[in-house]
Amino acid sequence: MNLRFTKMQGAGNDFVVIDATEQPLSLSPEQMRQLGDRRFGVGCDQILVIEKSAEPGVDFGYRIFNNDGDEVEHCGNGARCFVRYVADKGLSAKRSITVRTVNALLELHLRDDGRVTVDMGGPVFALDKVPFDAQGLTPRLEYGFELWPLADLHCELAVLSMGNPHAVQRVADVDTAPVLTLGPRVENHPRFARRVNAGFLQVLDRGHVKLRVFERGAGETLACGTGACAAVVAGIRLGWLDERVDVQARGGLLTIEWPGLSRGLDAPVLMTGPAQTVFDGEITL
Repeated sequence: MNLRFTKMQGAGNDFVVIDATEQPLSLSPEQMRQLGDRRFGVGCDQILVIEKSAEPGVDFGYRIFNNDGDEVEHCGNGARCFVRYVADKGLSAKRSITVRTVNALLELHLRDDGRVTVDMGGPVFALDKVPFDAQGLTPRLEYGFELWPLADLHCELAVLSMGNPHAVQRVADVDTAPVLTLGPRVENHPRFARRVNAGFLQVLDRGHVKLRVFERGAGETLACGTGACAAVVAGIRLGWLDERVDVQARGGLLTIEWPGLSRGLDAPVLMTGPAQTVFDGEITL
């Protein structure tokens, strides 16, 4: 089959975007892997599929697949590319749209400066919703929030969900942190039943951090939107950060805002950052 697509990127996190609003898209996991392969396909971190929505008040359906073919729950950088695509392709004239993912509703806002703000919803701290098996572990509390010790990995993790699972650890220097060796061990640790995104957070000051994320099913990416949200939320709850934080990823700058300590822990997280089209193309699968 011939498949038309658009290659996009948000802070270096890159995507293949497919418009399935006119007819349903059905690709096998093998075809997804071929599409995401950087040598034998187009190459990307994730594949984003735009679908029609029959749900009242919802503009589009939004499905996300890792480049290994697995469908995942959420991708913040992808959500920004989603709304940029919809606007650029004339699928909607709205500056703000609502989309349905596998497990959430997202509000996406196209700003006058070209950047995109995504209402990522509230963080989830219930361990069974992450999910994370804490049986037999005793957390260390910092500012009233848990840091969970994984003795076999010699690290402490803040654990939460942003619609997908995250484990965040603080490091002195992200440039020298063992992201490529420790990251996959955290990702596949048996206490995370559905695997986990492993974040490595360096705090520069209360409003600025550096971050690297080893993503579940994708490896290290240049930026991870939900990872940036999870890292900032964890940092706020641990007393390290203020409500508005600039996150420097390897691919660019994201701004994360969360008023959870003043408005309640279920307050939504707002993420603002760039979204750009790279090229349009067609591939035979």
